[in-house]
Amino acid sequence: MKFSGIVGNHRYLHRLQKSLIAAGNRTVVNDIGFKHKFSGLISEEESELKEFNDYLDNLKNHEKSGVPKGAGTDSDDGFDLGRMKRLMQSLGNPQSKFKAVHIAGTKGKGSTAAFLSNILRAQGYSVGCYTSPHIKTIRERITLGRLGDPVSAKTVNSLFQRIKLVLDQAVQLEKGHLSHFEVLTAVAFNLFAEENVDITVIEAGLGGARDATNIISSSDLAVSIITTIGEEHLAALGGSLETITVAKSGIIKHGRPVVLGGPYLPHIELILRNKASSCCSPVISASDPGNTSVIKGITNVSGIPFQVSDIILHINRDLQLSFEVYDVKLRLLGWHQLQNAATATCAALCLRDQGWRISDGSIRSGLEITHLPGRSQFLTSEETEALGLPGATILLDGAHTKESAKALADMIQITSPEAALVFVVAMASDKDHQAFATELLAVRRPVAVLLTEVSIAGDRYRSASLSLLRDAWMEACNDLGIKIYEEEEDRLKKHDDGNGMLLLNGGSLMESMRVGDEIIQSRRAAAGVLVVTGSLHIVSSVLCSL
Repeated sequence: MKFSGIVGNHRYLHRLQKSLIAAGNRTVVNDIGFKHKFSGLISEEESELKEFNDYLDNLKNHEKSGVPKGAGTDSDDGFDLGRMKRLMQSLGNPQSKFKAVHIAGTKGKGSTAAFLSNILRAQGYSVGCYTSPHIKTIRERITLGRLGDPVSAKTVNSLFQRIKLVLDQAVQLEKGHLSHFEVLTAVAFNLFAEENVDITVIEAGLGGARDATNIISSSDLAVSIITTIGEEHLAALGGSLETITVAKSGIIKHGRPVVLGGPYLPHIELILRNKASSCCSPVISASDPGNTSVIKGITNVSGIPFQVSDIILHINRDLQLSFEVYDVKLRLLGWHQLQNAATATCAALCLRDQGWRISDGSIRSGLEITHLPGRSQFLTSEETEALGLPGATILLDGAHTKESAKALADMIQITSPEAALVFVVAMASDKDHQAFATELLAVRRPVAVLLTEVSIAGDRYRSASLSLLRDAWMEACNDLGIKIYEEEEDRLKKHDDGNGMLLLNGGSLMESMRVGDEIIQSRRAAAGVLVVTGSLHIVSSVLCSL
């Protein structure tokens, strides 16, 4: 079989596209190449949100357009928090009606929020959780109550209809500058207040200091959490790791404890600790020397992989906190997720120190029930069959920075150390594509990499072109001394010594996945894993097809 990066591959993909369309009049192929039922109408629940979604779509959406330079810094170029404060005041300041845990960080925010929310729910608390982005529906960003389900369309629509006039007046007052994220944040905070939740877990969108979520006062803040610090959104956050750290530290409030996830570079941790000291805020570090987190192995339960881990925390600085849990089974895989679990546990212990009732059993239970779509997610056999790839092992992970690429590569080493790997990659245009590629390739060389494109937040504007991605992967391969083949026949003719890799320009996402699966099968390897990564948006494209 011939797989070509330029001509032959596209001929194969074209034939595959034709065969999918010819498969019957009950299916169609969408713009990423997935088969859908012809009657695939919007669900009744989602159609109820059409007016609200249309309203948001008319506002500035930085997830689609990209974030302006300096937007997240505490400077003249930074987002105007005054705008958000005026909006919230017009809505009666709902953010003052609940206690909040506020989370910032480069990576790990969503996982840490999920771990902590589930710990609190396991204890019986009604929890409001606000995160971003979403995978299938915008309702996923707002969860309410004791079960953790996405907020219902009916609940959102009811609130929207009641506050629409206020929103209209605010948009007019701010001369159209109110953004999609600001209005959605306001809606979430209103819902939390109206539902009278016991506590909220709030994920910052960008940075911290100038993020729309950073209107929570110190009197309403229970704990702030800073997960990791990395070089993402450099231009928007001041251009250096130090300015990024300062922006993230903006969520630390006077007299309120801060949990540090980490680990950080020493001078970065010093910036965070100095900010905490200036705010008289106790520091609880998940990376203190007295803490130990260990992955003991991988086990499968009903086809779902879990990592069996120990988390041992002994914190003696600022606060005296202690906790030990053994053989906890985590569905979120990898060392980075174990660190996120430890960070969430530190936050739970901090809340317990403040008088919140949280048992050791609730911490274990909350950690074990936590899973997130698109984060170290192995698809089930039913799901791979639904994609038309029966028998394939497919791993979805929304990694899109060099740090998350390293975490993904390390996780694959833990779960699939001997498997042949094929990567299917699509990314946003404003990411460090070469650093991402280098981190993935440095741990283990894949058999092939297929490059594709998907919509970013529903628009192709921010999607990295195939040529841009290809240049980045070629540079990474050259730096690491990896030979690049554009056709399978070239690899065979040139007697690959094991240091070569196929680099292919794919068609649609589904076509790329099919080619990747065929490459794995052609190798007749004992095991192979098709890894779909580069953005949560590529993950969303796959999951929305199921």
